[in-house]
Amino acid sequence: MVSEIHSKHVKVGKLDINYLIGGQGAPLVVIHGGGEGARAWLQNLGELSKYYTVYVPDLPGFGRSQPMSDNFHISEFVKFVEGFSHKLGLKRFHLLGHSFGGGIALHYALRFPHEIKSLVLVNSMCLGKEIALWVRFLSTLAFCLGEAALAILKAVGWLIRPFSTPFEFAPPLLWFRIGLGKSIATLRGQTTVLLNRLSELIMPTLLVWGARDVIVPASHAYAAAKLIHHCHLHIFEGCGHSVYKQKVHEFCQLLVGFLG
Repeated sequence: MVSEIHSKHVKVGKLDINYLIGGQGAPLVVIHGGGEGARAWLQNLGELSKYYTVYVPDLPGFGRSQPMSDNFHISEFVKFVEGFSHKLGLKRFHLLGHSFGGGIALHYALRFPHEIKSLVLVNSMCLGKEIALWVRFLSTLAFCLGEAALAILKAVGWLIRPFSTPFEFAPPLLWFRIGLGKSIATLRGQTTVLLNRLSELIMPTLLVWGARDVIVPASHAYAAAKLIHHCHLHIFEGCGHSVYKQKVHEFCQLLVGFLG
């Protein structure tokens, strides 16, 4: 039976956070990527909510969640996931992250290993240096512009605020590229690579990738799979960076088979 998906709000620290929730069973927390908010997972939630209680927060500054105060480093998002899970009383849960969200999930699993039942990384960042040229370029541009770029976006946000709903402005992709880009990548590639720590993962881990991912290459998944204990790897042929959207049913069945 498909569970109804609800949108709810919760205070995490001082931040007003929106999240989607639905289903019953073991808790599954999904961390979305840097280009979209929680609603990107709506198609998957109908299937996954048959088996799990699924929680998908809009990360701070994305979707309808309040932005944090100009601190877009991964460590701050890890603290957010910690606060979110504790606020909802989730003591042990499955954790899934896509793209930038995969980087957050990986950092979280390394920092709080005993809270995570299983880890799923989908086209994840932080597993290798390579990343699309356009991401490197925009990240470098963000580094050069720094506070000036953020100030311009904020000024535009204040101008249109009377005509928009709360937190609707600050397009996720822009905030991600400008605020977070400075700490994620340079022209040389990703700045945070955790290959040397993958052997520390103690939970069952599933790596899911699209063979035609032009943002983060599938070679990262193959290299990581050799270093992670209890690791399963699945490559979707003909798919790109968002396999969960391109193969909704197949992706969900793969996930259910792995998580149990």
